[in-house]
Amino acid sequence: MRVVPGKQGSTLRTRLSGGSAEAGSCRPLRCPSSFDSEKTPMAESTQQRISTYSISDAGPCLKRLQIEVPADVVNDRLNESFDALLMEAQLPGFRKGRAPKSLLRKRFGESVRSETKNQLVSTAYSESIEDAGLTVLGEPTSPTLSSVELVEGQPLKFEMSVEVMPDIESPDLSDLKLKKPIHEVTDEQIDDEIEKLCLAEGELVEREVAEAGDYISGHGVMKTGDTVIHDIEGAVVQIPTGEEGMILGVLVPDFKKQVGSPKAGDTVTVKTKGPEHHEVEAVRDADLDITFEVERVDRIVPAKMDDVLKQLGMDSVDQIKDALRSRLEQRAAVEQQSLLRQQVASHLLKTIDIDLPQRLTASQTARMLERKRAELLYRGVNPVDIEQNIAKLRAASAAEAQQETKLFFILQKIANDRGVQIQQAEVDGAIAQMAARRGERPEALRQQLVQSKQIGTIVQQILEHKALDAIIEDAEVEEVTKEQWEAFVAEQNES
Repeated sequence: MRVVPGKQGSTLRTRLSGGSAEAGSCRPLRCPSSFDSEKTPMAESTQQRISTYSISDAGPCLKRLQIEVPADVVNDRLNESFDALLMEAQLPGFRKGRAPKSLLRKRFGESVRSETKNQLVSTAYSESIEDAGLTVLGEPTSPTLSSVELVEGQPLKFEMSVEVMPDIESPDLSDLKLKKPIHEVTDEQIDDEIEKLCLAEGELVEREVAEAGDYISGHGVMKTGDTVIHDIEGAVVQIPTGEEGMILGVLVPDFKKQVGSPKAGDTVTVKTKGPEHHEVEAVRDADLDITFEVERVDRIVPAKMDDVLKQLGMDSVDQIKDALRSRLEQRAAVEQQSLLRQQVASHLLKTIDIDLPQRLTASQTARMLERKRAELLYRGVNPVDIEQNIAKLRAASAAEAQQETKLFFILQKIANDRGVQIQQAEVDGAIAQMAARRGERPEALRQQLVQSKQIGTIVQQILEHKALDAIIEDAEVEEVTKEQWEAFVAEQNES
């Protein structure tokens, strides 16, 4: 069953905040039309509206709405609110519904006006962006709205600024040429997978002192000045083999030097600078003080092959190798398609110019990180490596972050132009494929995605994949050897 998105960009707001997607979020979002510097309501819809409005440009992807609710509508709504209150109010000395309206206005006037104002603002704003055809990103802002008063006999006038989808020209992709590397599964890759499998089936052994590769668990607190940003019981941190390491979602360049070789009972102190593009506003560019009270030190001891065979219900190492080869071949096919998509994405980014917001908002950054997390999950990357990749992306340059956001908007446009739609079965299939690559049950992975509010991101990823795959189907694809592919990549990096 195909389902439809919510109104006024509510589906996209769910994706920006990392919220879960309902079945109705499966269709592509409508991209905005071009706007004049000012726009007024269409004549045929004026009678159904409670307000008038105008639109002006306030910056890249930013529109300013000037909205007015006429005095007669204000009066009618206030009277309706007081009439409704009159029917329900029960004041001392009066029967229910019999209190004088003048007394109600005196006693409840402020709260009634406040509630009525909120209702009028919400309705007027919603009908304005719907009439204008705006696809809004995130929530509107209005620094002056709180100071605007609702006065009987006077119009309600207010301004709101909204971030919108940028205008994008449809690209010409008729002569697109792509390269597809030929991939063969090697014995060395299978041996590496066996090592990982033994590690995954291994057991935690408590140690006295933490060394490279070990895990410390305990209570982590992240602060900037006196402000606590994160306070996490049961946090787990891996001691890195190199200098760089991650703690509480932040990548620290000299982590190994700062953390040392702690043991249970120690308190580790780490100081670092917050990433410029962290999705938590308080972390951005902040001087961070992180304390970690170590409660336990553990090392994962790989399981013996006999135990792995027993755990997996297999009879021989060859049987495991055959299963791993099949999994690696599936993963290779996914990787090949991913490389084709990356080439298309790179071409789109190079050939399409669009205006972007001057500064990434927290919601845009969160969206960018969730898109990357979903992509890594789809490719079968293990959870620890996924979070390390996300930590590195948080520390990425402004240019890289802008490119990720630009690609999001471009793919929305292409999906809309090509009529890309998503069936519920496709969402179920994608989750099943991801579960198979991770060696998990589909239902267990679905529950994880629901709990982490990532279902909406998976839906968005499927939409983007289908948009890219539609382009790949029309492109000229050349199969190349590993050496030819490496030479091609080097050439692209130089350019």
